[in-house]
Amino acid sequence: MDEAGLEAGTAAAPPAASPDSGPALSKSARKKLAKQQRLEARKAERKAAEKEKRRQHVEQRRREWEETLAAAPEEERERLIGERRELRRERVERRAEEREMRAERLRRAAEIGPKVVLDLEFSDLMTANEIHSLVQQVMYCYAVNGRCASPTHLWLTGCQGEMDTNLKKIPGYDKWIIEKESRSYIKTFQENKDNLVYLTADAETILEKIDPKKIYIIGGLVDRNRWKGITMKKADEQGIHSAKLPIGNYLKMSSSQVLTVNQVFEILLKFTETGDWKDAFFQVIPQRKRGEAEAQADDAEDDEVLSTALARGSDDEGEQEYPEEDGNIMKKPRLVEAEGAPTTVDGGD
Repeated sequence: MDEAGLEAGTAAAPPAASPDSGPALSKSARKKLAKQQRLEARKAERKAAEKEKRRQHVEQRRREWEETLAAAPEEERERLIGERRELRRERVERRAEEREMRAERLRRAAEIGPKVVLDLEFSDLMTANEIHSLVQQVMYCYAVNGRCASPTHLWLTGCQGEMDTNLKKIPGYDKWIIEKESRSYIKTFQENKDNLVYLTADAETILEKIDPKKIYIIGGLVDRNRWKGITMKKADEQGIHSAKLPIGNYLKMSSSQVLTVNQVFEILLKFTETGDWKDAFFQVIPQRKRGEAEAQADDAEDDEVLSTALARGSDDEGEQEYPEEDGNIMKKPRLVEAEGAPTTVDGGD
């Protein structure tokens, strides 16, 4: 992804590219990919262990609850059950209220919020795993936008083929308060072409502020470095503006300045809220990717490329947390990026 933080990658790509999947990987890229695959295998093992630990915790709480009820006198047992029901009722009402407030913010953003487009026209260049990874990032973008006090007007363009099929598998996707277009952004916004700005790490222009009249495009491509420079080339061929985030002006990155789709989107959200690029970068960019000085200055949680840890044990017996029917994730997923993996739209180091 050459996107200024654009595209991403959690999915494993094949060790060698086929004639239809772009240029073959270099020896260095193959080594990185092999390392990434080993890390992902270990990550899967850790995830399974954590899931089992959560299951055991839920079982333990259930047993404790049942033992408490069994040992309590009948009157006390009825009181405990009543209190628990009341807590659940309050929680349901609170979540319903939060859901309505979130929906209102998103409807308001559709009227006055800045427009951000996720360009999903690259699905024919990605493997099935890469498309799955991108879908997870799109889900997270929608969730974080809904939690934001000042959300953007989020658009998905180029929703066709396998990309569209995978998006429709997301629980509640049909109820998302978002614009979904099968057409390309260039056709969707043909009357506002002069206001289109493609965010790409290869751009010469630095994005200094968010102009509410502009329409900012984030390229959706998880490509494992096979399509370097593709989004910059696309913007040039279409004759639209391009820009990159001013990361180098505020942080000394320990690796590539190219970020994931969801990281770029969240940085735009944070900057819209605070007007402070440095604060936005420090809140979103994983500590691992920053220079040593910046990493020591901020112990922010390590939240990297996507993988939705949607199911977790709750305080209630066996209850799990999933996307709500409007598609929002109540708990921010812990995102884990394979060390050394390129996180770009069209592939930068």
